[in-house]
Amino acid sequence: MGSATGSYRRLGHHYHCLHCQPCRYIRLVQHLIEKCLTVGMDRHECARAIASHAGIHHSVTATVWDELAKENPRFFRRYLQTLNKQTQSQALRH
Repeated sequence: MGSATGSYRRLGHHYHCLHCQPCRYIRLVQHLIEKCLTVGMDRHECARAIASHAGIHHSVTATVWDELAKENPRFFRRYLQTLNKQTQSQALRH
């Protein structure tokens, strides 16, 4: 008998599957978004990185991002303002 992880792999699922374990899957996406925020990614960059590295569809990441932004509007407003300022200052240097 295989391990739980092995049985997920045989079924073609990731360890945290949206259909089998939606709460864990969403928490995983949230954690990955938080990692992206620490390195200064915007919503689009974050969705691309998570799709590329974790195989999570960009629409799932975008939905979780939007919900986080609804729950923490002040944080995301400031975060995006900071990103915009950094982008503008980088553009002026070039």
